[in-house]
Amino acid sequence: MSSPLQLRIELDAGSGFCFGVVYAIELAEELLAERGYLYCLGDIVHNDEEVRRLQRQGLRIIDYEQLAVLRNETVLLRAHGEPPSTYQRALENNLTLLDASCPVVLKLQNRLKTSADRGEDIVLFGQPGHAEVRGLLGQTRGQALVIEKPDELPAQPLPTALTLYSQTTKQPADFDRLRRALEAQGHTVRAHDTICRQVSNRDQELRRFAQRFDQVVFVAGTKSSNGRLLHQVCQEANPQTHFVSQVGQLAPAWFRTGQSVGICGATSTPRWLLEQVRDELAQF
Repeated sequence: MSSPLQLRIELDAGSGFCFGVVYAIELAEELLAERGYLYCLGDIVHNDEEVRRLQRQGLRIIDYEQLAVLRNETVLLRAHGEPPSTYQRALENNLTLLDASCPVVLKLQNRLKTSADRGEDIVLFGQPGHAEVRGLLGQTRGQALVIEKPDELPAQPLPTALTLYSQTTKQPADFDRLRRALEAQGHTVRAHDTICRQVSNRDQELRRFAQRFDQVVFVAGTKSSNGRLLHQVCQEANPQTHFVSQVGQLAPAWFRTGQSVGICGATSTPRWLLEQVRDELAQF
């Protein structure tokens, strides 16, 4: 695709929603078409543009406080997964749950619960407060230790034997760094690499993609941890990488006549938004 600046624009074929998000959004759209409205616990995906699109169709985003007083309604659970307390609240309030939890996350939740029931001391490599991590912690009754950065181990002494899991959207190299850091402190670590490969493989794919262009436009929501991570990957591969969350943030001044431009995004970035960015660049 060419533009008045004669930019050579290419949209990354692998960018767009992961399968877990695709399922959640398709389920939401189906119910919205039938009913005209639908409650969703938390943002259905960490992308404001996609959330606003679905809100225009009738999606109603609620938080845990609102869930606590909601009665006799249908509520969508997004792909990130939920703690047991959410299901208990639904029973108490006569709520019908549409569970769109990602199968990869559900499998991890079951493994965490099994470890917790065995009395294992669990370390979870993840982002504190993240929706997925909240659901994972619930499987351990809040007893797992969450560590976000491999080089920031807690000051307090840890048990000698540890069971290590990971939030599904982390990077394998960072998970391995944390394992080695714990072992260097003298711990025996039973490590379970529970990272989703559809997400983690994007690292190398995007690195190769970004290196092919004069300029890269990376599209993601500001709330997306996956977006922050993959944007960093692109920037390392190509310093001429620009982060945008919406079309209006694009600037013609970034580009020179005849340059090649690659467009890519996070696993929480809708394909339609990537295409909008492509079409806008074609006008420059």
